[in-house]
Amino acid sequence: MAVIMNADAMARTLMRMAHQIAERNPGLNDLVMVGIRRRGVPLAERMARNLERIDGVRPPVIAIDIEPYRDDRAHPRPRARFGDVFNWSDQVVILVDDVLFTGRTVRAALDAVVDQGRPRMVQLAVLIDRGHRELPIRPDYVGKNIPTHRSEIVEVRLAEIDGMDEVSIAKEGQRD
Repeated sequence: MAVIMNADAMARTLMRMAHQIAERNPGLNDLVMVGIRRRGVPLAERMARNLERIDGVRPPVIAIDIEPYRDDRAHPRPRARFGDVFNWSDQVVILVDDVLFTGRTVRAALDAVVDQGRPRMVQLAVLIDRGHRELPIRPDYVGKNIPTHRSEIVEVRLAEIDGMDEVSIAKEGQRD
């Protein structure tokens, strides 16, 4: 297993991505960070804190569960409304996830977002883009592009979930 991003590199990358978001969305007043469970949520929280440091405005962070919207599950869970807590109509939604691979998770997240209201715009921020798209999805903000083989596994570890910050890549069957 090879480490391709340590904690310091991840912090710098998330700050750079926050600067890019702030530059493209001046004022941040109509911005909502939407983290895709599981690892997209802490990444969205970190970027929201970084945006507050940059512009003095901390956008709200909403966590979404996309499992009921997956097209690759035989029996998806019933859909639960999460938009009742926050109305993002006419807001700019920044979808945040850890790794972009085939695009199917993002497709499910877009369905979940639109099911809860009509944002003015949706932008996608991913920590790692590893390629191999099955759907025509392109991120607006990318922490790091990592060309991979389909058999490789990209693992993002976050302190909030795993006790450490690290991105590693391994051949299938070589996980620790």
